[in-house]
Amino acid sequence: MNSNNKNLLTKEGKEKLENELRILTEEKRPKLVERLALARNAGDLSENNDYATAKEELEFMDSRIESLEATLASTVLIDSQKGKPSSVCLGCSVTIKNGQADQKYCIVGEWEADPINKKISQTSPLGQALLGKKIGEEVEVDAPVGKVTYKVLAID
Repeated sequence: MNSNNKNLLTKEGKEKLENELRILTEEKRPKLVERLALARNAGDLSENNDYATAKEELEFMDSRIESLEATLASTVLIDSQKGKPSSVCLGCSVTIKNGQADQKYCIVGEWEADPINKKISQTSPLGQALLGKKIGEEVEVDAPVGKVTYKVLAID
């Protein structure tokens, strides 16, 4: 989370969290509550493994629901810029080069970060280094293998 206790999300990221919350509250939680009630009626609760498992799953699910609600309540949408941005900013895609390989990343808020899908947080070392940079500029990032230099090739 950023220093202002606001969660920066793209429209797509917010919709994804809203969808997860809807599925949990409207579909999965009611089924789990029903399963818990059936297990409760199955006899001695101290030896009822189904009851204990369902209760634990419900506590975990309620915790996730609470977390999603808090996140969405403090969300600030990242504005999609009209046209092509002149420098790297939240919500834009940036193509960078490190040695031989070109890599394209989308700069997102912490809740949306997903390095496997090329979405990096603005608070990550690479994200911080890239913010505000223009095409042709280079950044140096401390990595486990040492300092790595990247050149900004394109901004979308």
